[in-house]
Amino acid sequence: MKPKQRVLAALKNQETDRTPWVPFVGCHAAKLIGVDADDYFNSADFMVKGIEQAAERYRPDGLPALFDLQLEAEAMGCKLQWAKQNPPAVSSHPLAEGKTLADLSVPDETSGRFPIVLDAMRRLSGGVGQDIALYGLITGPFTLALHLMGTDIFYEMIDEPENVHEVMRFATQVNLKTISMYLDAGADVIAVVDPMTSQISPDSFAEFVTPYLKNIYDAIHEKGSLGTLFVCGNATNNIEEMCRCHADGLSIDENIPLDYVRDICRDNNMSFGGNIKLTVTMLFGTPVDNVNDAMNCVNIGGKKGFILAPGCDMPFDVPPENVEAISAYIHGEMHEFMESSNPLEGITVDLPDYKDPEHVYIDVITLDSSSCAPCQYMMEAIERAAAEFGDKVICKEHRIKDKQGVVAMVELGVKNVPTTVMDAEITFISRIPDEAQLKEAIKKALSKKNLL
Repeated sequence: MKPKQRVLAALKNQETDRTPWVPFVGCHAAKLIGVDADDYFNSADFMVKGIEQAAERYRPDGLPALFDLQLEAEAMGCKLQWAKQNPPAVSSHPLAEGKTLADLSVPDETSGRFPIVLDAMRRLSGGVGQDIALYGLITGPFTLALHLMGTDIFYEMIDEPENVHEVMRFATQVNLKTISMYLDAGADVIAVVDPMTSQISPDSFAEFVTPYLKNIYDAIHEKGSLGTLFVCGNATNNIEEMCRCHADGLSIDENIPLDYVRDICRDNNMSFGGNIKLTVTMLFGTPVDNVNDAMNCVNIGGKKGFILAPGCDMPFDVPPENVEAISAYIHGEMHEFMESSNPLEGITVDLPDYKDPEHVYIDVITLDSSSCAPCQYMMEAIERAAAEFGDKVICKEHRIKDKQGVVAMVELGVKNVPTTVMDAEITFISRIPDEAQLKEAIKKALSKKNLL
C-alpha cells in the first residue's frame, strides 16, 4: 500500500499492510527548519518548508498541513498572544467583551491568516501531498465557541442554553466554510480538533455538541472526503457519545486508555488513533522509550482501523531522533532494543509546605496553558475564582512540558491533565468547574485552616 492509501483505508476501518503513522507536526516543524513558532505560523514558505522537512525525516503516511487552533478565532477578531516555541493562544473573547454575533462574520479566503494557510496547503497538496495524506485541521465548534465566549460558556450552558446554541450554530457555519476552503486547497482528510469537549459531561456533549458535529461530518461526507475527531484530556466519559457524531474515527491522547477506545470504536465500526505520550516519552524520553511506547500502541491497535500518532500537537522541542526512532520501527528497521533509562532521573521540584497555616496552595497540573486550550481556560477560571481571597490563596501552574512539571505531577499523584490540586488533595480532574464550585472548594480548604 502507498502511504496515502494506507491512511484512507485505516480511516475507513479497513485492514492495512502495516499500521499507518501520522505524527502531528505543528510548531515542531518550525524547530526542524530553525525558525521561531511565531514566524512559522505567519509564513506560507516556512509552513511548506517545515512540512517538507517533517515528511523527509519522519517518513509518515500522513501529516497535518497546520496545527493551529486559533486561526479561525483570530480571523473573527480574537486577539492572540504569540510565542517563540508554542502556537499562539487566544487572549480575548469578543462575545464576552460587548460584541454580538451580528458583529461577527464567517471568515473566507481573504480573512486573517487564511490566505497564507491556503497558499501553503495548495503547494503542499501539489508536492508531498501527492504521496502522503494531507490533513486539514479545523477548530471544533465547541472550542471555537469558547474562544468567542470565554469561560462564560460554561455558565450559559446552564442559565442561557439558547445563547450557547446560537453561538454553536454560528461556529458550525465557520467550520463548514473552513472545510470547503481546505478541501478545495487539496486536503485529503478533515480533522475536527475539539479539545474543550473533554471538559463537559456526556449529557452536555449530547445537547451542545453532537448535533453540530453531525452536521459537520455529514457535510464532509457529502463532499466525498473523510473526517476524524481529535480530542485531548480525559474525555473517557464522552467517547460513546463521540461515536454518535458521524465521524470516521477518533484520535486521543494518553489520558484515555487506548484499548478502551479501540473496543468502543470497533463496536461502532469506526477507526481510532493515538496515543504516544507527548511529554514523558516524546519530549523527555530516549529513542528506545519512543519505540517501546509506539510498540505498545501498535500491539493494542493492530492493523485494522488504527493510526499510530502522538496524543496531540508535538511540542516544539521534541528531539527529532525520538520521532525518527518511531519511524524506523514502523518501517520495520529496528528489531532489538536496550532497556530504557529514566528521563526524569535527578530532577527535583520544590512543592510548598501544605501544612502552612497561613495559606491555601492550589497546584494546577497542565500540559502548558500557553498552548493547550483546556489548560488555558482552567488557569483562567482558577485565577479568577482565587482572586476574591487575596494572598491567602497561592496558585501555581506545573507544565508537564517541563521535566519539573512531570515530577510535580508524579509527586502529587496526578494522572490526567489539566488537574487541580488544593493543599495536596486532588480536587478537579480534567474538567473546568464553574466559578461557584471553584469558590466553594477554595472556601472549604480555607476553612480547614481557619482562614475564613
